[in-house]
Amino acid sequence: MRCVKVRAPATIANVVCGFDCIGFAVENPFDEISVELINEKTVRIEHIDNFNLPTEANKNVAGRALLAMLEKVSLKKGFKVTIKKGMKPGSGIGSSAASAIGSVFAANELLGKPFNSNDLIEFALEGEFLASGSKHADNLAPCLLGGFVLVRSVEPLDIVRLNSPKLFVTIIHPQIEIKTSEARSVLPERISLKDAVSAWANVGALVASLEKKDYELLARSLKDKIIEPVRKRFIPKFDEMKQASLMAGAIGGGIAGSGPSVFMLSKSEGIARKVEKAIAEVFASTGIDFKTYVSRLSSCGVVVEEFS
Repeated sequence: MRCVKVRAPATIANVVCGFDCIGFAVENPFDEISVELINEKTVRIEHIDNFNLPTEANKNVAGRALLAMLEKVSLKKGFKVTIKKGMKPGSGIGSSAASAIGSVFAANELLGKPFNSNDLIEFALEGEFLASGSKHADNLAPCLLGGFVLVRSVEPLDIVRLNSPKLFVTIIHPQIEIKTSEARSVLPERISLKDAVSAWANVGALVASLEKKDYELLARSLKDKIIEPVRKRFIPKFDEMKQASLMAGAIGGGIAGSGPSVFMLSKSEGIARKVEKAIAEVFASTGIDFKTYVSRLSSCGVVVEEFS
């Protein structure tokens, strides 16, 4: 086996109240990544998309993750990586995480699976650090494992996979870019004890609602007084889109990652399609191009599409 092609899904991080600690994976959109063994201990990268991402390994999130992996293997081989991105960088739906996780997952398959899930996330964290200036795994972990995950800790890495009820997600991706590093720069350095307690309570309620399959509790838990208020100003018509989505039957939602994408959760595909129509009608008045997606949650995360 010399080459593995994988599909790495988009992910939604933060999930309103779960800043840097909760995320989930979706079936669509996704990246397609092929990794091939080469007879030189290096990483070569080719992009077959139109995003003009760097191909120098140390400046590419997938390359940085694979370089971290190569440091841990004695094999005198390296990797050629071909990436076809299905999500625009800076979209807020885990573009960098999909590239980083998809690449190390495929490389691990080629090497005979010497590394476990935590190892792969550790490697991919190097790529995420390059993209955002911080190591956070709330996109990486669901991209790898699928479904909802709770990142209890990054140092040391402690990932908890959560059960969840049947859910559909509607995503609107305005065709503007918000860099994660810029979105993090506006976050408050201090918060009140009252807001902190509210956040802790909502995260606990969110986890409980998923485990209990309690849609009403899930709706009540999707509240945030800390991050959303300072980031929503980057997203035109955010409040109006959110209100229209709730009126169309959505359970709740908010900013996907650091934005500009916005996500809303629904009980059924039919409701999710109504939410898509409502949210699109609101945003269309801005005159800004956008894309929408309606998807199931991904139950398995990154998957192998082809061996050769």
